[in-house]
This record gives sequence, structure tokens and C-alpha cells, in this order.
Amino acid sequence: MAEIADLTAAVREFSRERDWEQFHDPKSLVLALVGEVGELAELFQWVPAADAVERFAAPDRRARAAEEMADVLVYLVRLADVLGVDLGEAARTKLADSHRRFPADDVHGVAPDKP
Repeated sequence: MAEIADLTAAVREFSRERDWEQFHDPKSLVLALVGEVGELAELFQWVPAADAVERFAAPDRRARAAEEMADVLVYLVRLADVLGVDLGEAARTKLADSHRRFPADDVHGVAPDKP
């Protein structure tokens, strides 16, 4: 998870160098994050689900998807930093909870019914 910490520091420094911290309140960051997720979703909007992996194997499409995913990640990392959330720890905790809630033997190959 050192990569997340390094990325967090780099994004924080990028914001400081530009005096953009003043614009990085949680609400604004969430809205920016949603916008970037929308741009990522737009790339897949009319692509049949069964064809998505194959279509995005093309270098130009993969690069566009990577660009939008990077935007999503940067805003998420910045939001976590502003709120004091350790994303690595939060993800590990969530995954541990998911292991408990969705035992592989119970949900293997099927979408779970549990909320």
C-alpha cells in the first residue's frame, strides 16, 4: 500500500503547488469524482458487455480508459486525503468484511442476494 501513500503525497503536492487546496473541499471533490466516473462510463456506454474486454484491448481505447480511470483514482485519493481516510486500510477492512459476508462456497458463480 506504499504506492497509495506515495500517490497521495504526489497529488497533495500537486494541489499545494497550484494553490488548489482551497477548491478541494469534500463536496467539490465528490462532484469532480462523479464527473470523471461519468466520462469513464461514457466510453462503455454503447459497447455490448460481452465485447467490452476485447474492444478495450485495442491500444487507443485502452489508453483512453486508462486516462479516465487515472482521473477517477486521483480524485478519490485526494478526497481520502482531505477526509483523513487511509484508503489502503479502508480497502483491506472492506475486503475482510466481504469475505465474511460472501463466503466463496456460498456465492461461487452466482450474484449474491445479500444487501
